[in-house]
Amino acid sequence: MTDLISAPSATTEKQAETPRSTDDSVTSVLAPEGSAPTEVLPPVSGEPPLEWAPIEPAPKKKRLGLWIGLGVGAVVLGAGAASMFLIAPGTTIAGVPVGFMTPGAAADAVSSHLAQTEVTLTGAGDDAVLTGADLGATIDATALADEAFAAHPMWNVTAWGTTVPGTITLDATTAETALRDAVPTSFVDPVDAAVSFDAASSTYVVTPSEAGTAIDVDALTTAISDAVADGSRSVEFSGDPTAALAPVTDDSANAVAASLNNMIGSIGFYVGEERTVPVDPATAATWLSVVDEGGELRIEADQAAIQATVDTLPGIVDRAPVNAVNIVNSKGEVLKAETEGVVGRTIGDTSNFAADFATQLEAGNGVFPLTVVEAPFETTSLFRRIDVNLSTQTTTLYENDVVVQSYRISSGKSATPTQTGNFTVRAHVRIQDMVGADYVTKDVPWVTYFNGDQAFHGTYWHSNYGTPMSHGCVNMPIDVAKYVYEFAPLGLEVSVHN
Repeated sequence: MTDLISAPSATTEKQAETPRSTDDSVTSVLAPEGSAPTEVLPPVSGEPPLEWAPIEPAPKKKRLGLWIGLGVGAVVLGAGAASMFLIAPGTTIAGVPVGFMTPGAAADAVSSHLAQTEVTLTGAGDDAVLTGADLGATIDATALADEAFAAHPMWNVTAWGTTVPGTITLDATTAETALRDAVPTSFVDPVDAAVSFDAASSTYVVTPSEAGTAIDVDALTTAISDAVADGSRSVEFSGDPTAALAPVTDDSANAVAASLNNMIGSIGFYVGEERTVPVDPATAATWLSVVDEGGELRIEADQAAIQATVDTLPGIVDRAPVNAVNIVNSKGEVLKAETEGVVGRTIGDTSNFAADFATQLEAGNGVFPLTVVEAPFETTSLFRRIDVNLSTQTTTLYENDVVVQSYRISSGKSATPTQTGNFTVRAHVRIQDMVGADYVTKDVPWVTYFNGDQAFHGTYWHSNYGTPMSHGCVNMPIDVAKYVYEFAPLGLEVSVHN
């Protein structure tokens, strides 16, 4: 209620003392618009009415400029704060506008744009429509949005209006399934090239691939990428069939077959350079198979099948040493290895052989080295010589100066004597015709030449041994001549004397 102060006057005081009738009331007098109202008391009889004078209110200060300033400041501060977490205007990701957006909103916008992009399949597609979502279209929207914000924040005016490229991909399985459902007539499955073992030739052979048809998913991916980059949400693409090569090509199959054939030509267990335990191609084929993994062929080896052969190794590889026996002359020079020396050996632990060989085979290596413990052999030398005594008509064979055999013989007659001297064996002839000035002897066996055309040989035309009978050779029984033939290597010393 407005406080009123009365104007001091004698009339006022008098009026206060004069009683009023009970029906008197205060009358409000409307003040001009914008001023306080004035109250008027009813008059005392015969007196003019009294008025209350209002207190003038203090004028209020006008602050319109301050409020306008605060508003503008708030807007400026808000814009500055926003520039700290928004992407610069004019920025696009893979063609999708993301300016004035937070990275999260930008990622959603890019993903949504791609998912909603429509592909109309023309031609054989009969204008069927698929969306990016139907085709499994994806882009790394979150990473690209973060990249866009990091490189092109709103506060950096020099980075406004920039494109951030992105790679769009289609999930191959999802896309093919959707396309097959939409245009089944455009799809004929190709047939992969295959590798198999041919028992007749004992080699691996290739069955060639056969091409099929499909809608080109790679070309479709490019078309979608181009459309999105242009800011479009739709693209037309031919649904007509294109050639679809088999995932397993002839070249791939031929390479695997060549590797397998190379392996089975030398596959086995080796001690040094020796292929100690060969594995025949048919057996190797039971160990090996060719596996197709997403269009890539690889060799797979069966460890259990290999183990069956590994179990036989000790019986084949282990052996005792064999001592060497050499025939030598009087100087100790080796004329012949009568018995070749053989190193003994024992195979080691075979428990990991099957697994290790399987790994090698899968890598294309069929040579498995065996580790063995070796036992050396000893060497024995035999000094052999032959002595021909023309006086006694005997031939004696010595080994380390011990008589091995002694036989009666027939040497040359007086007109065609056997020459005396020290000689060495120069040749061996299993059987031959002997021809002289006055004779021809057919099929003379076991001929051992020691002096020109004089030789030890078998005689079938007489048995008068102990008496000179020949044209200069040493006649012997056939079995004796054979023994001498085998006893006397090239270079063996022969002494002929009276």
